[in-house]
Amino acid sequence: MADDASSPDSRPPDSPIIVWFRLDLRLADNPALRAAVDSGRRVVPLFILDDADAGPWKPGGATRWWLHGSLERLAADLAERGAPLVLRAGKAADVLDTLIEETGAGAVAWNRRYEPWAIARDKEIKAALKDRGLDVASHDAALLFEPWTVETKTGGPYKVYTPFWRACRARAEEIARPAAAPRAVPGLDPAPASEALENWGLRPTKPDWAGGLRETWTPGEAGARARLDRFLDEAAARYDDRRNRPDLPGTSGLSPHLHWGEIGPRRVWHAVEHARAEAGGAAGEAMEAFLQEIVWREFSYHLLYHFPDLPDEPLDDRFAGFPWADDPDGRLVRAWQRGRTGYPVVDAGMRELWTTGWMHNRVRMITASFLVKHLLQPWQAGEAWFWDTLVDADLASNSASWQWVAGCGADAAPYFRIFNPVLQGEKFDPDGTYVRHWVPEIAALPDKYLHKPWEAPSAALDRAGVILGETYPAPVVDHKQARRRALDAFETIKTGA
Repeated sequence: MADDASSPDSRPPDSPIIVWFRLDLRLADNPALRAAVDSGRRVVPLFILDDADAGPWKPGGATRWWLHGSLERLAADLAERGAPLVLRAGKAADVLDTLIEETGAGAVAWNRRYEPWAIARDKEIKAALKDRGLDVASHDAALLFEPWTVETKTGGPYKVYTPFWRACRARAEEIARPAAAPRAVPGLDPAPASEALENWGLRPTKPDWAGGLRETWTPGEAGARARLDRFLDEAAARYDDRRNRPDLPGTSGLSPHLHWGEIGPRRVWHAVEHARAEAGGAAGEAMEAFLQEIVWREFSYHLLYHFPDLPDEPLDDRFAGFPWADDPDGRLVRAWQRGRTGYPVVDAGMRELWTTGWMHNRVRMITASFLVKHLLQPWQAGEAWFWDTLVDADLASNSASWQWVAGCGADAAPYFRIFNPVLQGEKFDPDGTYVRHWVPEIAALPDKYLHKPWEAPSAALDRAGVILGETYPAPVVDHKQARRRALDAFETIKTGA
């Protein structure tokens, strides 16, 4: 549990304060930055590129691309207010020690993270700095409620979402209103030396695979605000009935901005609540459904905090011995990764992911279910791929969601609920707009066969220019057989066979 987040103001006002930016790359609603400015000290904004303690959960390729753009914007915003951002790479404790010596800083402030490795690192750093006589304070910027403050009636962590949602909703009055960005941030003159962002190699060079990301996203605090405004203006009022349609612009696209802290959940919550109160009626109910998604993010962090093995081990112990299928040459997983499974809605989702670094939430469920149940591959393989390719790769949400789909997590979808990718495509992409965009080689097929091209008669395939197994793959598995195999596998852990 965190210590008191009081303002770090017990040392002389001419002793600078380091504000260590992490997953909070914004100026507004940033409690650590606000406390530093209010302390009257000169501020040294710092970002540390530190992967030393993250183990396998170092930022993936897509998130590294995003980080570059986000740091560019943060640096510009801070410089405009008088305190240039200092960039340093290395082990966080060592970087902080060096910068403290360089600046004579007497205080350090940061906003909390909740990954198990980050909690352990931060506790060690905080204790060491306090032992040296520095003022150290951590704050909450990432969540509506700290994970240890939401408990069941018996005092333990929630493992079912609906009562967790109700508990959070009942405490909505406690959600603080976001503070504005400081107009000025008094910095040091001269500012400490900073490494060049371009030298960190966060963006791809050759091959440059980030073209689709550049076309789709605008990292940074201003981009986050624009996303929220657009969502409220164009999609929020119909969120409940459009959020499952990948062919329609029905979701917010805020997840990468929330992950990097370019916008905080408090700002999103209050903006949606305001719009909901003004709209009322069906539109207000639709926005309430969106608030539930914000709280699902909270639930994921709640789980990660209380169950730190969540990224690696199933919460349901029965699944530790699940009989996953062999894929010795990786053929099945590669077909899934590349969008070459022969099931159009699955392939469309995986291609959207590779191109844009994002995938519609309904399609995430479809593609994840296909990997775990149709291909009988471990959920950790999908979790790792999403970690590397999603711009919103978030350890809590990624882990909790994969375990949910796999049937082994908290409040999980039952393993025996196996999505039929044909029916899912026909229901949620009824006109084929989504599939035709991402799988253009079958775009000329009639709607009747678009989601199941293997059932199309030869004449229809010829007219559409489709040659199964050549221009578009035949299905890598048969749905009925794969479903039976998955249910049989589940039966072995139910009976202990």
